[in-house]
Amino acid sequence: MNTTQLFNQPLITFKRTVLMSMMAMSLGGISLSSQAQTPAQSNQQEIEQLRQEVQALRALVEQQQAQTATVIAPVAIAPIPVSTPATKPVMKIASGAEFNLYGNIRADASYQAEGGSATRMYNQINTVPLEGTGERSDEFKSTLSATRLGMDFKTPVGAGDKALSGKIEVDFLGGASFDNLRIRHAYISYANWLIGQTWSNFAVPDYIPETVDALVYAGGSIKRTPQVRHTSTFSPATNLVLAVEDPKDGSIKQRLPALTARLNHKLADNFMVSARAMGHEKRINEDEKTAWGLGLGAKYDLVPGTTLKADYYHVKGDSSFVSYANPGVIAATNGDLLQSEFDSISVGLTQQFNEKLRGTLGYGYMNFDQSNAYIAASANPTAINKDLWQAWANVFYSPTKPLSFGLEYVYGEREAVVAAPNGSTKGEDNRVNAVAIYSF
Repeated sequence: MNTTQLFNQPLITFKRTVLMSMMAMSLGGISLSSQAQTPAQSNQQEIEQLRQEVQALRALVEQQQAQTATVIAPVAIAPIPVSTPATKPVMKIASGAEFNLYGNIRADASYQAEGGSATRMYNQINTVPLEGTGERSDEFKSTLSATRLGMDFKTPVGAGDKALSGKIEVDFLGGASFDNLRIRHAYISYANWLIGQTWSNFAVPDYIPETVDALVYAGGSIKRTPQVRHTSTFSPATNLVLAVEDPKDGSIKQRLPALTARLNHKLADNFMVSARAMGHEKRINEDEKTAWGLGLGAKYDLVPGTTLKADYYHVKGDSSFVSYANPGVIAATNGDLLQSEFDSISVGLTQQFNEKLRGTLGYGYMNFDQSNAYIAASANPTAINKDLWQAWANVFYSPTKPLSFGLEYVYGEREAVVAAPNGSTKGEDNRVNAVAIYSF
């Protein structure tokens, strides 16, 4: 029996009982009245009385049916409200475009125990002074140059649900002294295309272990380039990104942009890999060489809250994509172009201790291979490195969502291919970094 039948049954029974009682009362009244009158009069009056009673019964039945319909009318059940996650407020303008502002106020401080230079406080492992040649040891530095301001926007385009989206983001790390406004990101994207400046398709930051230092350490790269990019999605787990990029290599005469490719694949929910390739023509005067590079990155969640990251590069003839490399190409006195070649790796383990505290242990290494002719052609051979390495440990604490504090210790060394006049070939980077960030 369904719900409607369950509600109807007692009402139908009640209706039948009322009707039968009223008919019995009517018949009783007819019998009494017929005993007091003549047969002819009695018959005529009975017929009239029956007609009136039938009409009354009909009206009563219709009334009962109307009341029954009102009682058993289906009741609309209000849907149970489902809580949805809070979203960032979105502002709209008259054209229909939506945008939201974001950014942070960031204060960095550093105590340089050994090494370093007077002009900057962020990582400079490839240029730290060799021992006894002008180190800036035992020195405190601070800056707010990494303070950031950005805007994301989205606007409908044509019919359907497609939209044009983009980003503009700036900070103050421009110029030689890192205190000028500069563009970090400025691009638009539509469907599978992106045009503008953002992270290089070759030197991506996705697989770099976390650092307090705003410029990362040896073996990593945070290159942003002007580019035109297209993404092809083969499956939910795999996509291919192709791009033409301007690497902004000031050491060469550029005739063509660099070509880059990146294949991203998710092996499992906790395991992602990325294979990358780069090719670029290097020209000095009218001589040219082809530079190329390969990259491989991986991110693996060992257990919930414990993440391993690793990033590897092999590059020949280029210093514009991966940070801290020797000049990719230089010209010999006879006009020949000579190339540097290197391998680099960075690896790190991040542990999320709780929702407010996390920490990272990291290591980065770069090894360079260049010919004697390359070294001899350099204007400053002591600036050409044989290898670089850095190791670091940090913790980040976020007492509330908009606030974050970080503390880090880093130690690293560089070894030059040619000794300084005092015989030293080693430079050190030994310091403590701290950061306070308010995000909005």
